[in-house]
Amino acid sequence: MFDTIVVATDGSDSVGRAVDVAVDVAARFDATVHALYVLDTGEVESSPDEVREDLRNALDDHGERALANVVESGTERDADLEVVTGVREGRPAREIVSYADEIDADLVVTGTRGRHGENRFLIGSVAENVVRTCRVPVLTVRRLTEEDPRRVTF
Repeated sequence: MFDTIVVATDGSDSVGRAVDVAVDVAARFDATVHALYVLDTGEVESSPDEVREDLRNALDDHGERALANVVESGTERDADLEVVTGVREGRPAREIVSYADEIDADLVVTGTRGRHGENRFLIGSVAENVVRTCRVPVLTVRRLTEEDPRRVTF
């Protein structure tokens, strides 16, 4: 059913549960996980010239840590799970959808809110755009609080 799963990560706490779900689904279906980090060029370009290079370097480092966390989660869940990592630059939603198309993904998994999503009511703008434009099924995963009675650990 699922052979290729893309999990979009921005390294935020809110995407942690989405990573866990993607890894769990991949392990159950013996699928390959493609962890994707998109460096948001709009964020870099809108920053002041004096800090632009430092911001870009910080975002690069942040992305590498985010991808390493997905790989670690995958190998902890299943040592044989194949996790491929990728980095793109551009508009996050557009790059996630494009990447999923390019690798012929069967499923895209994303958190509902990313690093800048706290001001959105139900779903972050990146997740919303991915849901609206992606040709394959998109699983959005909400982060649960410690107090939420529906909280389940995989």
